[in-house]
Amino acid sequence: MEEVLTEVNEGRKELLEMSKDYIAKLKGCRSARDANDIMLEGEDAIATTFEHLITSPLTALSELQKSLRTTPSVRLECPAVVLVGAPNVGKSSIVRAISSGTPEVNNYPFTTRGMTLGHVEIFWGGEVGGEIVNVQTPHPKQNRPSPKITEEYLLVDRPKKANVNVNEATPSSSNLGGSGSAYAYSQLCQIMDSPGILLRDTKEQRNAMEALTIASMQHLPTAVMYVLDLSGGAGDKCSSVSDQLLLRRQIRQRFPRRPWIDVVAKVDLGIVAGAEEELREVLISEGKKGDEYIMLSLHEDVGVEELKGD
Repeated sequence: MEEVLTEVNEGRKELLEMSKDYIAKLKGCRSARDANDIMLEGEDAIATTFEHLITSPLTALSELQKSLRTTPSVRLECPAVVLVGAPNVGKSSIVRAISSGTPEVNNYPFTTRGMTLGHVEIFWGGEVGGEIVNVQTPHPKQNRPSPKITEEYLLVDRPKKANVNVNEATPSSSNLGGSGSAYAYSQLCQIMDSPGILLRDTKEQRNAMEALTIASMQHLPTAVMYVLDLSGGAGDKCSSVSDQLLLRRQIRQRFPRRPWIDVVAKVDLGIVAGAEEELREVLISEGKKGDEYIMLSLHEDVGVEELKGD
């Protein structure tokens, strides 16, 4: 938008200079006929120049408008969870399984090249923050991909703190608790898929896709769901089990105050010998219990309900 507005401003200056030139010519005319000819010539010249100058910014504005239509509105007052991890560990499949998001899923690294937003609705049996009685995916639109968050959308200055008002949860008309006339309260939770990030030296600059993932944690009030694939088949050597654990430590140290969930995905494919023990050691070093992670298999429906509850 800034580039388009700059281009428009430069065009305005050029048209203004042209108009000044023709005004000077009009002042030097000796007859009304000459003045009329100069005026008509000036009108044609300015109109032609205007059409030439407006084509590029008008096209750019049209493209920006299309982008804005597909850019989701991230509601800062609603809880948000961003899935983070190395490439090809199963983040997109999890988003599809637990929310209305429909990111692309393929069996190769870097399938996700942008941020995709899905939603899940959480219901409480009593007051908000009490016992969760149900978790639902809110009316997904069939055969329609979720809008993607662009790099420009996230890489902007955001307020460092955002108040999350749980009182904005709305009463549901359905009796989900199934007892008496007690109504459940519901709240929408945003689930964000993100591009995979690689283990890098802290001074090494990340690429644009990785920057999107970091920006979602840096500029938005998100909780983090860190996804690991301990089967040894997460892709190439940059996604090895040891690299995933080192990357987790690196990200956790950078964002120590974020609410955090560890998920071990694809457990149906098996786990590399010693990988769970390494994960437990990492958790214990952070002052957690060694078993504070969720074992997940979407193919065998293991851990899905536990993940939704968390």
